[in-house]
Amino acid sequence: MIAIALAEARSGLAEGGIPVGAALFSQDGIVLGRGHNRRVQDGDPSVHGETDAFRKAGRQKTYRDKVLVTTLAPCWYCSGLIRQFNIGTVVVGDSVNFSGGVDWLRQNGVNVIDLNSAECIEMMTDFIRDHKELWNEDIGEA
Repeated sequence: MIAIALAEARSGLAEGGIPVGAALFSQDGIVLGRGHNRRVQDGDPSVHGETDAFRKAGRQKTYRDKVLVTTLAPCWYCSGLIRQFNIGTVVVGDSVNFSGGVDWLRQNGVNVIDLNSAECIEMMTDFIRDHKELWNEDIGEA
């Protein structure tokens, strides 16, 4: 599952955007929707990787049994989406560069699995180093 999110993150980076990819899966591993951060490409600050994947998954009867996989810990905006729709499990590739709402999600009953993926961590570390101004804009510190 993380391979799909990583492929999305790489697509975003190749497009000149922020390398955060995500995918929403059914509990048996079927991809429902996948996407990447497209804030730069679309000029839309609301198109985060998680929201892009969520939108592309379309309406679901319930989200409690869904798995959201993301290369970077979800920010507060995306954490709110996870709580609003009661997504049951979130798999995170990197919470080292950005911890987002991981603790809050756990405190509110979301099953958060932190992979501590070297590949996800390295991709974001390199991006932050090379694009500090864009990164700060993305996390609201510009």
